[in-house]
Amino acid sequence: MENLSLTPSEQDNENAPAPASEYERGYRLFKRAFAFFFILFLIGAAFWSGYERGKQFSPLGGTEAESILPPDEAIILNKTSQDKTVDFSLFWKVWGLLKDKYVDNQKLDAHALFYGAIKGMLAATGDPYTTFFDPKENAAFQEDISGTFEGIGAEMGMQNEVLTVIAPLEGMPAEKAGLLAGDKIIKIDGQTTGNMSLDEAVSKIRGAKGSEVKLTIFRNGDEESRDITVKRDVILVKSVRFEMKENAIAYIRISRFGDDTEREFQGAVRQTLDKKAQGLVVDVRNNPGGFLETAVDLASTMLPSGTVVVMEENGAGERKEIKSRGGDVLSRIPTIVLINEGSASASEILAGALKDNRDNVTLIGKKSFGKGSVQELISVSKDTAVKITVARWLTPLGHQINTVGIAPDIEVNMTRDDLDNKRDPQLDKALEILKEK
Repeated sequence: MENLSLTPSEQDNENAPAPASEYERGYRLFKRAFAFFFILFLIGAAFWSGYERGKQFSPLGGTEAESILPPDEAIILNKTSQDKTVDFSLFWKVWGLLKDKYVDNQKLDAHALFYGAIKGMLAATGDPYTTFFDPKENAAFQEDISGTFEGIGAEMGMQNEVLTVIAPLEGMPAEKAGLLAGDKIIKIDGQTTGNMSLDEAVSKIRGAKGSEVKLTIFRNGDEESRDITVKRDVILVKSVRFEMKENAIAYIRISRFGDDTEREFQGAVRQTLDKKAQGLVVDVRNNPGGFLETAVDLASTMLPSGTVVVMEENGAGERKEIKSRGGDVLSRIPTIVLINEGSASASEILAGALKDNRDNVTLIGKKSFGKGSVQELISVSKDTAVKITVARWLTPLGHQINTVGIAPDIEVNMTRDDLDNKRDPQLDKALEILKEK
């Protein structure tokens, strides 16, 4: 081994710390930086884990009691609360308290609590058409769309936060029992509807064929409420009915806009053309609506190709035009559209499209319901779904439908006496006008 000798000064310096090399200084700096970013990583991982757990198991977030917090401004945390915070741990705290302290905690159903939490979140929007369907409700909704279910045969909605009959379906138990469009339902089997959601009320009104439901209603013009008992039945809704009236006037009654409506309507159109009709009545009274696509398909047979049928306006005020697709064979025929308080949604879209785009169309009856919001149905699991209002409908000329409705060109009343004696002054007026053209 090589023998090294040191001077006295070098010996003194041997016991002092040696000057750090560039490598050693860089290494120490790297270790400090690594430790710093590792701690940041752990904090971020803890945050992300809590956030993902909150998304997976807790669809309901709480907000600060004193303020309204837009979701896009929220900071999602699980443990600590601060300004602009949605604390998902609050949900689990309440869940635990309910499980531990509720007097009948053995009867608690976790699924029912879970679904109820989601429904409460959507109900907080204040929009009765933004709602969650649990498995039972989802199955019932799919029956509605198919046009076959058991119940009373009436479309319900909310007007001024009151459960209201939008339209009793033609020939169904509700109509036979005397329910009218616009009737306010204040009790169902003696239970007040004041705090019920729309879906909850509908589920209580529905029931097995042969069973009965007692509805306490208030009707405009009455001084007191009245009870109407309806016997439930299987509801089979035929979408379209055709009839040829005198003076070569075709009559097409559309009761809903469902899966089969476009096919049935095309059959009525063929008969209208085959019989060389000189006038046409399209009746969408007490039609609660249905699919937008169906309304556009029907409008396409009565409007030139490329004509605006309806405009869709989102929350930012952006508008998208939905246009007819071609196939127009009826626009040359003078047409009257019958509407009333039970005409809603797709019915209003069709009536508005014809009124705004054609000079030979007249609307007769009463102002429509005013259900002009757009719902998107989204499956969120195998057997559940959520329906969310995503936009509003406007007529081709930009008139709002939602809560406003569509006013007829000629207003004609339908009295209780008319109904009791099977008179139809609205249709009579339509036939009278078309006869003169």
